[in-house]
Amino acid sequence: MMISATAWNNGQHHRSGAGYGLKISRTDRDRFFRREWRTVQLQIGTDTPIVVNIDKPSFWNDQCRELISAELGRWMLANHLAPWPSGEPPHIALIPREPGKFDIRL
Repeated sequence: MMISATAWNNGQHHRSGAGYGLKISRTDRDRFFRREWRTVQLQIGTDTPIVVNIDKPSFWNDQCRELISAELGRWMLANHLAPWPSGEPPHIALIPREPGKFDIRL
C-alpha cells in the first residue's frame, strides 16, 4: 500500500523549512489517517521521525489536507526537492508502516 503525496508550500519559501508540507488526497486521508491520533510520525531513512500534527480542522476539511512541518521542509530543501519550478511540485510516497507511522519514499 502506498499514499501518493504532493509537495506543498504556502507561497513563502523560508530557508527554515517553515511553510512546507505534503498534500494528500481526501481518499487517502480517510483511508489511512484517524482523527484520534492527534499526530503522525514520518520516517525518513534512519533519522529520527518527523512528528506532524493532524489534530487541526485544516487537515480534516475538504480543501487543505496537508501534513505541514518545518522539519519536513528542511528535509525537502536539503534534498533539493524544494523550492520547485512553478506548477511542478515533486511527488513523494508515504508507506503505512503501522498505525500513525509512515515511511517516506522518493
